[in-house]
Amino acid sequence: MENLQTTPALPALPRPAKSPWQMRNPKSTRSIILASVLPALASLALTFSLNIDGAIAMLTIFLPMQFAAASFVGFKIFGRKGVADAGLVIFTIFFSTLVGVLLISVLFSVVTEGFKALSPHFISQNNVYITPTTSLEYGGVGHAVLGTFIIVGLSTLVTVPLGIALAVYLTETRSKARGTVRTLVQAMSGLPSVVAGLFVYAALITTGFTTYAGWLGSVALIPLMLPTVTRVAEEALRLVPVELRNGALALGAPAYRSFLSVTLPAAKSGIITAVLLGIARIIGETAPLLLTVNYANDTVLDPLQAMASLPTYIYQNLDSANDTSLQRAWGAAFVILIFVAIIFTAARIATRSKTAKKSSKKVVKK
Repeated sequence: MENLQTTPALPALPRPAKSPWQMRNPKSTRSIILASVLPALASLALTFSLNIDGAIAMLTIFLPMQFAAASFVGFKIFGRKGVADAGLVIFTIFFSTLVGVLLISVLFSVVTEGFKALSPHFISQNNVYITPTTSLEYGGVGHAVLGTFIIVGLSTLVTVPLGIALAVYLTETRSKARGTVRTLVQAMSGLPSVVAGLFVYAALITTGFTTYAGWLGSVALIPLMLPTVTRVAEEALRLVPVELRNGALALGAPAYRSFLSVTLPAAKSGIITAVLLGIARIIGETAPLLLTVNYANDTVLDPLQAMASLPTYIYQNLDSANDTSLQRAWGAAFVILIFVAIIFTAARIATRSKTAKKSSKKVVKK
């Protein structure tokens, strides 16, 4: 038997300390830093020397200078492709920062101004016998908080089952009408909130069928919440791996049992997110409630009657144009932020705790 000739093993190449995308040229780094700092300094100098408004200077001086400097450095380092990349990066960072600053400023204003009106009685009392000039020591948003919970709760009770059913229909069936249903859902997502309120007002109030009531506000909020719940729940169901579905079907489980036992639990966190996003979509809507619910200063728990809500409470106090009323409006806006934060935090904690319990049980079994 002939001896097989073996080739000697090649020596292992030394592994680089850094990946190619982590290696940086010091000259390029200095150029990028200068292109970022010099336009800002020059813009500040021109703004203060010429006494130009900050917003105008940012758009007419800083942004063009920053774009020119970034394009020059990009062309110097990467060639023609660097000019387009530099423009994309500059405009993306600029407008992202602008939106972030605006959101932070609004949040800061609501927290700082609303905290001045916040107190235990402000959350628990109603506005009976309260005038626009009454001190903040009396009256509150208790009736509006209860009204918001009732109106949003009724909309959620109707929308969540319907939205999840539509998501299941779009993901689990092969019907030819799926395209039409998806188109209608997407069209509803662009529906202006005032149009939904006007439709309910024209169909049920002007015809004399009923008067202003809390359940009408819930009806007006349903088409606004439904697209969000449906689309997010649909994406959550689509993210479930196909192997899980096929595994359950291969074990002999019916399609409905496979969905209820495997697909739905796997998409639970996404469905919870869909519900939360739907609530966040409608909790601050004002126009539909102004047209269907109107105002109320006393505590009303009957959805068949006109009741207060946090958005209409804010609008009512803003309409008074009084310092005390404006402070009450800031306080009500702050209360909305608090309740939304509580809902999101509680949902995240509940989801994480259940996941942690399941993982700990699996570890113990192993």
